[in-house]
Parts: sequence; C-alpha cells; structure tokens
Amino acid sequence: MTPTSASPGALAGIRVLDLSRVLAGPWCTQMLADLGADVVKVERPGLGDDTRQWGPPFLKDADGNDTNQAAYFTACNRNKRSVTIDMATSEGQALIRQMAQEADIVVENFKVGGLKQYGLDFESLRALNPRLIYCSVTGFGQDGPYAERAGYDLMVQAMTGLMSITGQADGQPGGGPMRVGVAVIDLFTGLYASNAILAALHVRDNKVNGTGEGQHIDMALLDVGVAVLANQAAGFLATGQAPGRMGNSHPSLAPYQDFPTQDGNMLLAIGNDGQFQRFCAAAGQPQWISDERFATNTLRVQHRGALIPAMEAVTRTRTTAEWIALLEDKAVPCGPINTIAQAFDDAQVKARGLAVSLPRWTDGEAGDGITHITGVASPLRLSATPPVLRNAPPALGQHTDEVLRELGLDADRIAGLRAAKAI
Repeated sequence: MTPTSASPGALAGIRVLDLSRVLAGPWCTQMLADLGADVVKVERPGLGDDTRQWGPPFLKDADGNDTNQAAYFTACNRNKRSVTIDMATSEGQALIRQMAQEADIVVENFKVGGLKQYGLDFESLRALNPRLIYCSVTGFGQDGPYAERAGYDLMVQAMTGLMSITGQADGQPGGGPMRVGVAVIDLFTGLYASNAILAALHVRDNKVNGTGEGQHIDMALLDVGVAVLANQAAGFLATGQAPGRMGNSHPSLAPYQDFPTQDGNMLLAIGNDGQFQRFCAAAGQPQWISDERFATNTLRVQHRGALIPAMEAVTRTRTTAEWIALLEDKAVPCGPINTIAQAFDDAQVKARGLAVSLPRWTDGEAGDGITHITGVASPLRLSATPPVLRNAPPALGQHTDEVLRELGLDADRIAGLRAAKAI
C-alpha cells in the first residue's frame, strides 16, 4: 500500500456519513475509508472531534515546533473529508438529512436516543433512505439497565474483567489490576463494527438474495469487551474458576513469557513440545527434555514453578541478541521486547512499509504549518484492491464547501449557512 496506489479500493462508490468521534467509531470508518469508501466526517464548528485537542503529543510544523493539533486525531481519521455542521441548528439538521439520503452507511456514537431530538436517529433517516445501513456505537447497547449510561474504554476494561487478568499477580512487585496500553475495547469495537457493516452491505446488495434494504447495527463496547476475553472467558465458563493476573505468563502454555538476559529481556513463545525440545538442545540443557515433569505442555504448566527459575538462570548467560541469533533458525519463537521507537526501526517493519507519510493540505482554515502527517499503514493486504492512501487526516472543516457543493448548494447558500453559524 502506497500513497500513489492506482487501485480505487474495494469499497469504491460506497458513501459513509461519519457522525462519530474519539476512537471506536472513527476507527471503524477509517478502515472503510482505507478500503476506498468516501467517508465524510461531520464535526462541530470551531472545535471538531474531541481528539483534535487530546495532546500532548502534538503535530509539529515545518520548523519542528508544536502546533495545537493533537497527534491522537491522526490515528483514526485518514482518508476522510471533514465538514463542520452544527447539528443543533435546524439548517444543520437538514444538511445532514440530505447527506444521509445519498449515503450508504451512517456511523454514530451518541448516547442511546441522543440523535432522535435532531431527527437523525435510525428510524427518521431510514424513512428517507430505506437502503441506509445505520451503525450505532454505545457503551452498553441499545437496551438493558445500563443502556443510558455513557461508556468509555477504561470503564469497560474494568467492568468486563480484562483489567483483572492484566498486570502482575497480587504479591508481586507492581501487582494489581492494569489497563492495556492502548484502548483495545474501542479498537476492537471499531473492527467488529466494520465487519458488521460489510455483512449488512452484502445482505443489502447480494445479487442472489439481497434484500435491497439497510438495517440497524447495535454495537456495544461492553459486548465487545466480553467477547475479546476469548480463551480466558472460555476457561471460566468451562470451570467456574475466574482466572487471575499472571504478568507476562500464559495460563495454558509454558514456557510462554519474558525471560531475563545478560543485557535486558527477551520473549519466548513456546507453544508445543517440539519447540521446547529444540530450545533445550540449543540452550545446552538436554536434561530438561528427559525430565518427566516437562515432557508435555500440560506438565510444564503444572511444574512451571520448577521450570521457569531454571530457565531464567540459563537465559541470563547470553545477551538478547545472542539468544535470538541462536534460536531464530531453529523454529523456536523468540524476540526482543522493543520500545515503540525500536519497533519502527525494525527491519521487517520497514520492509512492510508500516510507517507512511501523506502530504497535508495547508490552505484556508488549516494554516498551521503542518506539511505532512506520518501514520501507520493499513494492515489489510488485498492483492487486487489494496487500501488506498488518498488523503492525510483532514484539517477541521477542510471539505465543507466541497461537500455542500456536491449536495447542490451554490456559493450564496453556503455563505448564508456560514453567516447563520450552521456550518
């Protein structure tokens, strides 16, 4: 994927009206935009998405100085067009309804019922456009005793038990519940939402048995938070025993964790008996292979109290680089524990082109001296219709006039809306 890709994208021709802000909704719509959809992001005049102010860190201008534009916003708003519309005004509501009539998809993350007062809820817009796929992202879903509550990633990490299995065990240095280092519930919700939207598009447009109609998608951070507990939830449901925190160890695999080395730490992810045996041979510890306590993964999990200290004594005898050089050609999963800076300096990360820079629009309202924005490439690698990098994350209101002209408004009408502060 490159900024000059000639592919129109798998979702070319699909129009998305993005009424969402912060992370879960914008993460979903950025994925659709990367795949070629035309995503129009509606923002508050003068303020925009909250994450435009969520700094530090801030973007730098051409001289390397901080601007007032937070880097956070750029993580999830690439390839979109920004319009500023005040949906609290009747004129703004009319504009958004007009945009919805021409859209395929609406994504919003207001509180349950929050858009009904503006006539922008699912039922109101469906009456105007029966083909509309309308995705609502909330903390707790459209029904249930918590439906009216606001929901945030950190709150859901705590409520679903994710924090209870993340961090060092009680009694260990630094022990206690810990949030994951990024807002994983928001991110996973965006991914689930984009999958649901694509399914709804298929149901609507399938040539064999498509309905020709849109539908409402109810995405809840709580539902996603429980779903991504994955094997940890499965283990609890099978046994009734709630898992606890184990630091970097794995509840079902051993050895599968970090180990100290002569100059730091490394990660070993041994997932089967063959890998363990190859590690023992390479490490010069053949006695572990014949030790009945370590013969199978299940036994190694049961006897990790004996195995791990013995391994740590051995791993301290070489540097991290020496261990990786020793093990990487023996099909023993291992690697360094990088900082993010080290990760972006990694040869494979560079070879895959995971950092991409896009030129920044600098005329008109932008005027902030930002000439380019570097972000993370889409991980979606489609051979025929790869993601397309068309635009850097937009300046606030960058495309307002452009989008309104596409709706048929002339210059006088746009100027009138601006004078009335509707845009």
